[in-house]
Amino acid sequence: MRLFIGIALPGEVRQRLAGLCSGLPNARWVEPANMHITLRFIGEVPGDQADILHQTLGGIEAPAFTLTLAGLGSFGSARKVRALWAGIAANPSLVHLQEKVESAVARAGFEPRGRKFKPHVTIARLKGTPADRVGEYLEQGGAFRAGPFTVSAFTLYRSHLGHKGAHYESLAEYPLGNV
Repeated sequence: MRLFIGIALPGEVRQRLAGLCSGLPNARWVEPANMHITLRFIGEVPGDQADILHQTLGGIEAPAFTLTLAGLGSFGSARKVRALWAGIAANPSLVHLQEKVESAVARAGFEPRGRKFKPHVTIARLKGTPADRVGEYLEQGGAFRAGPFTVSAFTLYRSHLGHKGAHYESLAEYPLGNV
């Protein structure tokens, strides 16, 4: 099964993000139900190793915290943008949680990620969208903000890939301590 660990977004935040999902050619917009913050992508995992991962994630202790989405950005090069995202305002508690998740993933037997954590919410994947149009879109939406909202848990998700895109299934939710 294909797994990742993330933070679910409240409905009102997903709706604010959905309001950004238009105006670019060749954009494949993320369905609001699939919008989340990825803490760690795992990939294909056999069932027995998924059980070990679940156990190690269950041992994470961290406090709940608040997050605010702030600004828009992109992944890829200036000439070939691959994805659009909404950023997360700097938050030490989020970084702390991600470090704990990364440590638990390593204890469960998975290889280290190998790149710096860049917290974001993917809103679109692009293929062949003109760079000037992407630049205009990012400039117009640069002041985007949503939240603050409370993060009181993180989730182990299973990703089901299909011809209409991915569908995410929550396998387990891990509560965080009081704010």
